Amino acid sequence: QVQVVESGGGSVQPGGSLRLSCVVSGFTSDTYAIGWFRQAPGEERLGFSCITSKDDNAYIADVVKGRFTVSRDNDKNTVYLQMNNLRPEDSAVYYCAAGSEWEYCSQYGPLGMEYWGKGTPVTVSS
Repeated sequence: QVQVVESGGGSVQPGGSLRLSCVVSGFTSDTYAIGWFRQAPGEERLGFSCITSKDDNAYIADVVKGRFTVSRDNDKNTVYLQMNNLRPEDSAVYYCAAGSEWEYCSQYGPLGMEYWGKGTPVTVSS
């Protein structure tokens, strides 16, 4: 059974940083995609990052490019989302998800995610 667990959310002032972690366990395939999404109140969920368990190539959406980076540690089955220079508009619940459709992850983002975490809230406010 695949489990996805995010952690690391919290409150931070504008310009601050947070690092979110996502632990994925139970995937039967060695190669899979891990995506990051966020959803603010009243808005649709946005997928903004994708990385595979296979290599370090990652998709980062323009809305966060230059401020957010994603990395992975396969030994720990963990993907990290480093968020710098946070803005109030980054406030949202952040979700991690995993899926077997990894081939286009680094090009087109997190598509066809099958397994979802419960989310971790991020609040950026002065």
